[in-house]
Amino acid sequence: MDGTGKHLDIKKLSFAGVIVTLGIVFGDLGTSPLYVMKAIVSGSSEFNELLIYGSMSCIFWTLTLQTTIKYVLITLRVNNKGEGGIYALFALMKRKSSWAAILTMIGASALLADGVITPAITVTSSVEGLRLFNPEIPVIAIVLLIFAVLFFIQQFGTNVVGGSFGPIMVIWFSMLGILGFSQLSQHPEVLKALNPEYAYRFLSEYPGGFILLGAVFLATTGAEALYSDLGHCGLKNIRVSWIFVKIALLLNYFGQCAWLIMKGGLQNDVNPFYGIMPEWFLLPGILIATTAAIIASQALISGSYTLISEAISLNFWPKIRISHPTFLKGQVYVPYVNWFLWIACSFVVIFFKASSNMEAAYGLSITLTMIMTTLLLSYYLYQKGVYHKLVLLLLVVFLTIEGSFLIANLHKFNHGGWFTILLAALFFLIMYGWYFGRKLKNRYVTFTNLGKYIELFKDLSKDNSVPKTATNLVYIIKANRPDQVESKVIYSIFRKQPKRADTYWFLHVDRIDEPDKFEYQVTQIIPGVLIRVDFHIGFKVEPKINLYFKEVLEDLMASGEIKLESSFESLRKHSLPADFKYVLIDRVMPRDYKFSGIENITLTLHSLSRLLCISDVKALQLDSANTIEEQVPITIDQPIEKRINRVS
Repeated sequence: MDGTGKHLDIKKLSFAGVIVTLGIVFGDLGTSPLYVMKAIVSGSSEFNELLIYGSMSCIFWTLTLQTTIKYVLITLRVNNKGEGGIYALFALMKRKSSWAAILTMIGASALLADGVITPAITVTSSVEGLRLFNPEIPVIAIVLLIFAVLFFIQQFGTNVVGGSFGPIMVIWFSMLGILGFSQLSQHPEVLKALNPEYAYRFLSEYPGGFILLGAVFLATTGAEALYSDLGHCGLKNIRVSWIFVKIALLLNYFGQCAWLIMKGGLQNDVNPFYGIMPEWFLLPGILIATTAAIIASQALISGSYTLISEAISLNFWPKIRISHPTFLKGQVYVPYVNWFLWIACSFVVIFFKASSNMEAAYGLSITLTMIMTTLLLSYYLYQKGVYHKLVLLLLVVFLTIEGSFLIANLHKFNHGGWFTILLAALFFLIMYGWYFGRKLKNRYVTFTNLGKYIELFKDLSKDNSVPKTATNLVYIIKANRPDQVESKVIYSIFRKQPKRADTYWFLHVDRIDEPDKFEYQVTQIIPGVLIRVDFHIGFKVEPKINLYFKEVLEDLMASGEIKLESSFESLRKHSLPADFKYVLIDRVMPRDYKFSGIENITLTLHSLSRLLCISDVKALQLDSANTIEEQVPITIDQPIEKRINRVS
């Protein structure tokens, strides 16, 4: 908020927007100096100038090619009404093929797995600095306490402390730059690493140099999160702030390299990040580093909430409870995700014990996300008609880079990389089962023409021999065309148990690929008797259908299109409003139909993913006291091989 109490639009380029962006977007990337050089030197076979110059050259060109060119200059331009991330990229596609959906699932699953390991390694690396004062300090206990507090406060929202994130990260990046420059000025020869020849020699001549790419990759792991946070901060703010961030990061990396060259390697296993600090600044430096690590963790936790909420909207994830702890637009809290992350992050800290062990697990899964983004981005640009040779060049260049990182990171599999791959696989199976299970069930949804039932609706609404179910009967339907409805809705109203009402309402929720779309249409199919309402809402808008329907009714009453007085004389005399009842239909697959092997596996995964799912009543925020939930079988025509014979 500004001084007048008005909310700032941080998507527009401004000084305040750039400061806020530093606090939201660059936490993961910005805290990489805590462990990158330490991981490279610790994993090396021998210490020499080629190790330092070569690895530094790889870091520089990785940040330039991957983060600056691929993400900041190219990928950020591909946004859905200002929203970024792998789901926004999928939503932009005109042809959403099954393989594009699978690539999206793999990328999103790996990104969620990264959200577990990143807070653990970042916070642990920062707290480990305290061992420079006391080697016996209980790092694990301190980290677990920080996580307990951090995850507990999520349910209350972070807008109270969130305003301080930006200024704190300004202090953090300024500290990185100043500390790095202080060492670089003593050994400026390390700037020779800007020459890409050193990167080539490092990979071709240094023993195990290619494997060390897995440690180099840690310098750019936050680039994918940068794309996902586009919707929070805006393109221009990210690009401008990246200039400051990149300079600060490079100064710190070069400073650590200069320190390592001057010291002849690691001294007493001291993290070079802390080694470049003057002794008098060590305690403040550790406190600032820990605060920055917590902010980076907060950004990834919030990013995980956003990722899951978008997945739910695009039908990639079962419906689970999402709340909005503050009035800030876009800030969500997902209880299941919060407590899962708390347990998982705490498990990582207890299991791996030290940040050096976590380095072995870190980076493998996020490489998969980057490869998926490259494939989806190329496919999208091809669909858009971008010159195909240019698209092919982009695909080949970045797949070569990311493929190299993936091969190098596969070396980590037995040393802890299996953990994030296992997590990513778990997330993928949930998404696969939910997405393709729904598609399989939807294949057997049949629609019928409403025109055939117009007179039947009129007659039933006036038939006093049928007990009245409700004055207003509301069905949530899936038919996109206004002249159609699912056959099962007709079955429910007329055949299963005739349901008489004065007015039948068909509510159709259309999730639009535009993130913030928020509008509705009304179609009077039979004026006063059968009314259809289409809600067109973006994938980032919460589906509060009960609330939105009330607003629709208020609009219709104000325009004189409907009257919502009770149909019962005694109640109408006292000005009581009409009653409403909702009907939700759950479609059940038949047990006697033989599906193929892959279809059976998909349906099994779908059934398992439903265990996470809340009911449609809760998901659409309907009044449970006024909602009927019906189960109806999906009818599948099956060829009769042999007809049963009647005997006397």
